[in-house]
Amino acid sequence: MTGVQTLLIIVVVILTILLIVVGAQVFLIVLDLRKAVHRLNSILEDSILGGGLIRPEKLTGVLEMFRKGKKMESHGENQV
Repeated sequence: MTGVQTLLIIVVVILTILLIVVGAQVFLIVLDLRKAVHRLNSILEDSILGGGLIRPEKLTGVLEMFRKGKKMESHGENQV
């Protein structure tokens, strides 16, 4: 083997090892992203279903207030 072939084999081996390491890191990032999306999905399901963050009856009350054109100061007062 000549010096060029030896150098080429070393470069190919190093690049192969580097690609394996990068592939493993990408795989771990995808797994972590999957866990984060699953956690976000469960938080959003809890909030939409009235689990504590957003209650539908309070949200519709605020929307109804804006629909009728009332201000926050006059909310709850009888208008003539």
